[in-house]
This record gives sequence, C-alpha cells and structure tokens, in this order.
Amino acid sequence: MAESTTKSYLPPGLAVPVPSPDGVDKGFYEGLARHELTVQRCNQCHMFQFAPELICHKCQSTDLSWHKVSGRGRLYSWIRIWNPVHPALKSACPYIVAVIELPDAGNVRMVGNLLGDPMQDFPFDAEVEAVFEDHPDKGFTLVQWRLAGAA
Repeated sequence: MAESTTKSYLPPGLAVPVPSPDGVDKGFYEGLARHELTVQRCNQCHMFQFAPELICHKCQSTDLSWHKVSGRGRLYSWIRIWNPVHPALKSACPYIVAVIELPDAGNVRMVGNLLGDPMQDFPFDAEVEAVFEDHPDKGFTLVQWRLAGAA
C-alpha cells in the first residue's frame, strides 16, 4: 500500500516541480492529490504512455484518459548522484535517481527519486512502491519511490 508523507525529500531552496492547472499533466497531478498513481492511456488502441502527451504515441489518437494503476513497479535502472546540480542539493548528495517500470501500465517507465539509504546497492528488478509527498502549503503532491515493504 502506498504511503503518504508531508516530509519533503527535496531540500529547502530547491525549485519544486509545480503542476500547471491546465497542462497536459493535469490528470497526473490530480491523481497524486488523491494519493493515486495514474498513467495516460489511449481510449482507441489502449496503449499506456508516459510522459503525458496530447496524442497517442502509437495511433496518434487524441482520445486519451487517465487510468489508476497500483503504484507498484520494478526498479529498471538507477544512478547515485554525487555532484549537486543546484546549490540547494549540496547537502543532499548523494541521492538516488531511479527509472521505475510499471508492469500494470504496459511497462511504461517513470523517473523519480528512490528513498532510503543512498549508499545501498539497490538490486535491479527490485519491487518498488509509490510514496506520496504532500505539499499542502503549495497545493500539490509529488510521487517518490521506495523499495516495497521498506518503512
């Protein structure tokens, strides 16, 4: 089951990705606000896709919708970041950026932060789960990832 947190993974001073209320990713962020992971799906050919687009990657239909998925995935790849790309990340290094594959969404992949000990060697294909990071003061929620069953 997906966990919720209001503790920010991102250090203070770092620009946080903020959804645009009328953007193509609106349905994704609306799902996160409900603590649901959603993936865009074509209503014509039923192909899942991520990142969201205005047309289907496969059949070019514009008939797209958002489908709730389990919030569980597999660790496809990861990298330990040692060098801060922003001054606010100086004290946060090292941290892990991961590519998560979602089996119940046509194996689409999402990029995100992998929580836990950044010095750990995470096994590829490990099962991971979504963690929802609430930012009530800013009016949005982000998704992070952790090894399934980790507290």
